[in-house]
Amino acid sequence: MMLQVGQKAPEFALPDEDNTMHTLSEYKGKWVLLYFYPKDDTPGCTTEACSMRDNLPHFNDIKAVVLGVSVDSVESHKKFAQKYTLPFTLLADTGKTVVNQYGVWQSKTIFGKEVGGTKRTSFLIDPKGNIAKIYLNVNPLTHTKEVLKDFEDIS
Repeated sequence: MMLQVGQKAPEFALPDEDNTMHTLSEYKGKWVLLYFYPKDDTPGCTTEACSMRDNLPHFNDIKAVVLGVSVDSVESHKKFAQKYTLPFTLLADTGKTVVNQYGVWQSKTIFGKEVGGTKRTSFLIDPKGNIAKIYLNVNPLTHTKEVLKDFEDIS
């Protein structure tokens, strides 16, 4: 089932790179950019994460929280965050609960073999916890700028 704009964003509880639990409801009253990415320390994911990092002051200006989610482990997130000095939270969905709740886990065929993977997708969640915008087919090079531009249009 694909989530829709205007719908309540599914609640979750996931550990971050320091193994601290985070829930969506703890960010009520703030804008949240929940971005799903395939894998720590791969070219596209690194490009996207570094762009978020470099633009974090703009997200802070509009009182928005950036949360990255992948199925990588807490340890993998910690190495990734340290290597690129990522100042925002990375959440480890090793049980694939949240990627499934948000409909971003998909099957793909690679070299004739069926494998699962996270589709690079982001959800902009408003201060009331509703989905304000869904970004499909995210381009890691332009995504951050696109989201920040949309914030100007929304607010």
